[in-house]
Amino acid sequence: MGEHWVVRKREVRSAGGLVACQNWLAAESGAAVLSRGGNAMDAAVTTALTLSVVEPWLSGVGGGGFLLRADGRDGQVDALDFNVRSSRNIDPAGYPVLPGRDGDWFDWPQVREDRNLIGYSSICVPGAIAGLVAALERFGTISFADALQPAIEHARKGLALDWFTVLCLAIDAEGLGRFPASSALFLKDGRAPRVQEIGPGSTIPMPRKAAMLERLAKAGGRDFYEGEIAALIVRDLQAGGSRIDLSELRDYEPQWHAPLQADYRGLTINAMPGLSGGPTLVGALSELDTSLPVDGPLSGKTALAFARAMRRASEHRLRTLGHGSNGESCTTHISVVDRDGTMVSLTNTLLSRFGSKVVLPSTDMLMNNGMMWFDPRPGQPNSIAPGVRPLANMCPIIATADGRPKLALGAAGGRQIMPAVTQILSYVAAFGLSLEDALHAPRIDASGVKLRVNEKARPDVASRLGEEFPVEIIADTLYPVSFAIASAVMRDGNENVGMAHPNHPLAAVGAERA
Repeated sequence: MGEHWVVRKREVRSAGGLVACQNWLAAESGAAVLSRGGNAMDAAVTTALTLSVVEPWLSGVGGGGFLLRADGRDGQVDALDFNVRSSRNIDPAGYPVLPGRDGDWFDWPQVREDRNLIGYSSICVPGAIAGLVAALERFGTISFADALQPAIEHARKGLALDWFTVLCLAIDAEGLGRFPASSALFLKDGRAPRVQEIGPGSTIPMPRKAAMLERLAKAGGRDFYEGEIAALIVRDLQAGGSRIDLSELRDYEPQWHAPLQADYRGLTINAMPGLSGGPTLVGALSELDTSLPVDGPLSGKTALAFARAMRRASEHRLRTLGHGSNGESCTTHISVVDRDGTMVSLTNTLLSRFGSKVVLPSTDMLMNNGMMWFDPRPGQPNSIAPGVRPLANMCPIIATADGRPKLALGAAGGRQIMPAVTQILSYVAAFGLSLEDALHAPRIDASGVKLRVNEKARPDVASRLGEEFPVEIIADTLYPVSFAIASAVMRDGNENVGMAHPNHPLAAVGAERA
């Protein structure tokens, strides 16, 4: 008989602030800000900047994202869109769909040479720096230079070559190897470097990235868009064939919005409006508010209600809003709560793992492949077009109860994000599960052609779903990710609760120290 392994992470409880994300080094950098008296936004921005160095394949200053912030005192919720935007100089005809690959709503056609997925032609104007600066200016108490310090220190030390980093490099070595600067930074003789088994361990030095971050700390975030850093970025981009120019970098601005709101099981759900996963989430919750059964969160009957609602909402999204992502999407999510109960839910992405696979030679900066998010077929609501934002999968939420922040939740994983957030939220709000139990509970994913069922789900889940949908039973593996990677914080009376993704080896909750 084989051994049965049980992997479990515990939720963290504290009277102080908490930071939950996909890398413990970044979580600790955000928690340290809270310990020094900073607030939730200070910690969220610091954490996001640190993540761009310690896990550069998931997110970074070369990408974009969304965030929500809920005030712990008056419950006011604000939403910020700092997602990427296509160059206004692109020609949609430069992304021809391969003949015979018409695709359907859940299986998109391929573009010739994967020009929307990899390389300089896949890069969009990045919004991360502009968004993080704007968020900090409006709601933070520390300077942008202070928020950059942990990221600068990690860039100086270099990227630690542990087993997980080497795994990520090995997975994408072929793509990274296509670009000289990417290969020079991340690979050794065209392959992922080996983990040093004896001694203090080795690192990948990032001197040019450290220099860029130091320049931003000195000159301010606008330098990324209209100063010395902007000139370096555009020079490198155009040398590689990108159409992005200095004027559109200069003109980039993040956008503040009122959140999209919906009542669900005694909570007010605040989500991103517009070109995000928010409207689709709200559509699924609207159906679940009346269709979700009361006979248990893990039953086949409950799974069927989830599947129907998420499938209908997703199909409505794809038919009316469009969506261009048929590749694996690797993102990062940060959930923060401070001692006053203020919460931030922030999702940042390069889109694919290592984004476009392009490292800009002057700055060691990985760039996004934002063109992946556009529908490659012409004449669709979200077709490739110049100077516009794509429809994104990211779906950060903050739930409020009695006018105060209750739960900040989000996930990474492309199309898997909305189904994961829907189920975890429902486990907590509708069934009363703890954060720990909610994140450990087996989930289904309804974002693809087949419904995916976690092999740890009850037997009646697959059988019940199989009556209406094509189903595959799969393991919830570290790679490939099949059910998204979630991070969450929650307010429980006067105590804060944090929970990181159970299966991700580096995901953790950082706690404020008294």
